[in-house]
Amino acid sequence: MLTGFMFAMTYLGSAGFYIPALVVLFWCVHPRLAARAIVILSFGSTLNTVLKLVWHAPRPFWTDPAVRGRQPLASFGMPSGHAQNAVVTWGFFASRTRRAGVWAAAAAVIVLIGVSRVYLGVHSWGQVLAGWAIGLGVLILALWLEPRAVPWWSRRPLPLQLAMALVISLAFLGAAWLAVRSLHGWRWPAAWAEALVAAGGHTRPITVNEAAAATGGLFGILAGMSVLAARGWFDAGGTLGRRLARLVVGAAGAGVISSLDLLPWPRAGEAFAVQALLALWATAGAPEAFVRLGLACRATPALTRPGDGQDEPAQ
Repeated sequence: MLTGFMFAMTYLGSAGFYIPALVVLFWCVHPRLAARAIVILSFGSTLNTVLKLVWHAPRPFWTDPAVRGRQPLASFGMPSGHAQNAVVTWGFFASRTRRAGVWAAAAAVIVLIGVSRVYLGVHSWGQVLAGWAIGLGVLILALWLEPRAVPWWSRRPLPLQLAMALVISLAFLGAAWLAVRSLHGWRWPAAWAEALVAAGGHTRPITVNEAAAATGGLFGILAGMSVLAARGWFDAGGTLGRRLARLVVGAAGAGVISSLDLLPWPRAGEAFAVQALLALWATAGAPEAFVRLGLACRATPALTRPGDGQDEPAQ
């Protein structure tokens, strides 16, 4: 029972939970609020991917025979992405209110996600604490920078916004590439590989592909949000039937693009392109399809300042 609970808590800190939840919030409930969370989380996740390559630290079950690895993960362990993303995501939503109960609930979820990673043997306490600290730094910086950066960004011409989105993404990818280059000639220590195989996993080459996918997603999100703001956003209200129809249309488009991952493209360029297309569809293509299909209507012509209307009801 305890193991099942820990798996449930670790799921609340995973991309498998955040991505569907934020997409539903974006397409069907409150686009502007979800957009803010998506951008911040994407920056944090991309940074985490790069830092894992920079530090290339082992997971506890790779090096300590006394630790049972309940997830056969082959990626490096420092810092904990689950712990970092938990602070960014749950902390972001808690920051919208002063209610003590909401803050306490968010803190409890954040702590339990970190505890679950240690219990499952995939992170040490040091890696979890580092994830929490980096996540807190990302969240504080984002909340401070957002009301300054977003209005400045939105006043730039759309082509320049798209170019800046690409430059930011490629800067992260360049950092990841340098980290991978520094590992040239690195080989899996035999003890690490044996522990990973014993847990049900397998070793894999250290490449920039995962970072390319993360940076491609970041570019697609930044570019898509820029296009969406220029087009006039969309109203996520309407009947339950219209909201469900938006989910069907959006998921269908995402499914078609995701199928490209099944093609034999092991290189970083393809990973970047597929994730960029997927993010562009989710943030700009699907909303445009909603409007054209009569499943949504245009909202306002420009992005409001971050924090404006925080107390307004969800659409």
